[in-house]
Amino acid sequence: MVQSGNVTEFIFLGLSPNPEIQRVCFVLFLFLYMAIILGNSLIVLTVSFSKSLGSPMYFFLSHLSFVEICYSSTTSPKLIVDLLSERKSISLEGCITQTFFFHVFGAIEMFLLTIMAYDRYLAIYRPLHYVTIMNRRICAILVGMAWLGGFLHSIAQIVFVFHLPFCGPNVIDHYFCDVLPLLELACTDTFFIGLLIVANGGSLSMVSFIILLISYSVILFHLRGHSKEERRKALSTCASHVIVVILFFGPCAIIYLRPSTTNSMDKMVAIFYTVITPLLNPFIYSLRNAEVKNSMRKLWFRAMNQGETGRG
Repeated sequence: MVQSGNVTEFIFLGLSPNPEIQRVCFVLFLFLYMAIILGNSLIVLTVSFSKSLGSPMYFFLSHLSFVEICYSSTTSPKLIVDLLSERKSISLEGCITQTFFFHVFGAIEMFLLTIMAYDRYLAIYRPLHYVTIMNRRICAILVGMAWLGGFLHSIAQIVFVFHLPFCGPNVIDHYFCDVLPLLELACTDTFFIGLLIVANGGSLSMVSFIILLISYSVILFHLRGHSKEERRKALSTCASHVIVVILFFGPCAIIYLRPSTTNSMDKMVAIFYTVITPLLNPFIYSLRNAEVKNSMRKLWFRAMNQGETGRG
């Protein structure tokens, strides 16, 4: 049981105190959230029902898109509802739950991006053994390990704040719950706990990023001996992964790898990795990938033909 002290709920200050800005943000973020659900769901469905997208790369992509839906859904619905609410509150248990799943899906995304980089490394560096190494069983195990790692990471983060006493104040200058804002409200010394939290989250980010950096560096080095057409195709595929990695790890590094101090830009940076990045991922992967676009068209025409047949 969380040691709440006198605090049973927290109050968010939200994005802005201006009612006009809040109404504009409500329309904007409602549209963005619907686009996130639609875009990522389309990728999941396309990969699931297209036989031409049966390779490990698309298997991991479908799981990444599903995680993006879950990741954004931990914060966006609450943000959208609060934009039309005068009192933006969340219970203590709800705050802990939101923090837990926010870190679960964030860590799973990091692991999946790392796995996808390893997949591209094998496909380019060891093409003759790729099919044998990255079979369906191994792919399923890797995804399962990503989910397990995400839960273990989040449990470690939550354990640090689970028994903290919250005696007041209970106002969070943010639009969702996270471990660092909660530490600032605890009525006890949290310096050592803060170091552990930053070490846990920071080490996960740094190790994942280093693995990604090594993988893509090896890929670029190996491509020197390939033909121009082979290099173009490989670089086109890897470019999508690199863009997503930069979009995800860049903002995360700003939040979790700097000293734990209040920063007015934190909310804007958080919007980038909780809303903008999940929105951009489907466009990055689909617009840069001819196979995905062709499969989407085929599914669309198939659905239209079945609809016309049903009406006939």
